[in-house]
Amino acid sequence: MPSPFPGMNPYLEDSAYWSSVHHWLITEIARLLNQELAPKYVVAVEVRIYETSGEKSTLIGIPDNAIAKSSENTIRAPESNVAVAVPPTEPLTIELALTETIKQGYLEVRKVGTGKVVTAIEIISPINKNVGEGRKKYENKRQLILNSKTNFVEIDLLR
Repeated sequence: MPSPFPGMNPYLEDSAYWSSVHHWLITEIARLLNQELAPKYVVAVEVRIYETSGEKSTLIGIPDNAIAKSSENTIRAPESNVAVAVPPTEPLTIELALTETIKQGYLEVRKVGTGKVVTAIEIISPINKNVGEGRKKYENKRQLILNSKTNFVEIDLLR
């Protein structure tokens, strides 16, 4: 059966796969550009790191288990041969604000010798498009680049 989406794969946007797709895409672009631009320029893979939390957070993983130390103040009955039922405990529901560290790669083309960045290449991720900390950081970075003499290439493969 032919693809219902000729020339594109909308499933790449799935947060379960996007991190891997993004990583391999910037790595391959860097490899190809380094072959073409050497020896005057070098393409470097850089990483932007930030933390986010709340409902808009894209969770990469949540621990399945936790180990907690029990309270030292537990009451112990004297040892005897008589079994005594312990009153049931009610589960306690709590809400935690989970903080997530996001690492996102991008490319910089630098002039060999001076290290001056001449071009920044950004591949848009879902975190850059969704409202939240990731989008704010990206927009701030983009504005800084656009206000400088650095060229800016933005690749958007998302809907």
